Amino acid sequence: MPEHTTLTAQDIVVNLLIFLMASFLGLELIRHVSRLLHTPLMSLTNAISSVSVVAALIVLANPKNDLIMWLAVIAVALAMSNVISGFMITERILLMFKRRGGGERE
Repeated sequence: MPEHTTLTAQDIVVNLLIFLMASFLGLELIRHVSRLLHTPLMSLTNAISSVSVVAALIVLANPKNDLIMWLAVIAVALAMSNVISGFMITERILLMFKRRGGGERE
């Protein structure tokens, strides 16, 4: 049977602060990206989301408690929606650079 660890109030506060700082930093980074970099940035976020999916699946293999299990399930769902929508958007952007006759622009 897996050991159950208890989360202290200090652990929860530290984790929430890290989450908030990462969220605001990510928001500011995305806001200030030039339009020319959006397609490479989308590819990068797809790669990061795939790492998140793998990490959450590893956590799901041996969850320590129900809260961690549900957070990992939510992480998989959100990261997969990001990956799928990222690929869809990237495909639409790449289609804009193709000619109507089927060939690519030179």
